[in-house]
Amino acid sequence: MGRKKKGRSVHGVLLLDKPLHISSNHALQKVKRLFDAQKAGHTGSLDPLATGMLPICLGEATKVSAFLLDADKTYRFKCQLGTRTATADAEGEVIEIRPFEQVALKDIEKVIPRFIGDIEQIPPMYSALKKDGQRLYELARQGIEVERKPRPVTIYKLDIISFVQGEIELEVQCSKGTYVRTLAEDIGEALGCGAFVTELRRLSVGPYTGNMISLEQLEQLAEQGFDALDAELLPLDSGIVDWPEVRLDADSAFYVKQGQPVQIAKSPTQGWVRIYAGEDFIGLGEIQDDGRIAPRRMMNL
Repeated sequence: MGRKKKGRSVHGVLLLDKPLHISSNHALQKVKRLFDAQKAGHTGSLDPLATGMLPICLGEATKVSAFLLDADKTYRFKCQLGTRTATADAEGEVIEIRPFEQVALKDIEKVIPRFIGDIEQIPPMYSALKKDGQRLYELARQGIEVERKPRPVTIYKLDIISFVQGEIELEVQCSKGTYVRTLAEDIGEALGCGAFVTELRRLSVGPYTGNMISLEQLEQLAEQGFDALDAELLPLDSGIVDWPEVRLDADSAFYVKQGQPVQIAKSPTQGWVRIYAGEDFIGLGEIQDDGRIAPRRMMNL
């Protein structure tokens, strides 16, 4: 007999406002413990020095989490001109200091358009990317630098919020895989003085914007019991609301739940779809070459 899983069978998405100085995994474990959830995962980690939106998927919502990793994101960040650090943020040791007093707002306004649209970034050594099975940040801590290939990313929007005493505050809307620290460094180089990130906050992930909850608020709710906590969870399909949907009758839903593809009139001709039985979200499907909808990730509720 299989061992009984520990914890509650609870399903949904929580928009956590990750606090400063803790890792995304540490935040995830705290949430999992508060909800006493059997299963939990986060979507796209934030550095310990970053705060803001960390969608946490509980239970069956973890099946949707991979698609949130591919989502566009929005960040608000501050960068200090005139200094470069080993990690491109406040955590790293200072490796270069240059004068920055000559930089005016008009100079910043002139270089910003260069970074909008499809650009290439060289990933930082202090990143979770792997080279020969080892994470780059592990190599960086050993003082080893390896060659990294430039990667294409898209910057949809880059707005100057403020510029005071050599510190620029910016808001960026970008594609997956964008390194804000690299963006700040590259802007600093374009201005001829270098820069590093002093503050970084994620404001949105995919369709999720605002309405985040802090760990302190969660701890207070936990004292009221699980019902109060569960009320904060968003539906399983909330992260993929822009996908096309397909609604099945009872017969088709039965076959799809058995893992069999079904033919549905007027369904999309390609790509992934959300599948509903009546009003209930039951999983994700993919349109096959013959037009049938094949179940790919079904919710086991």
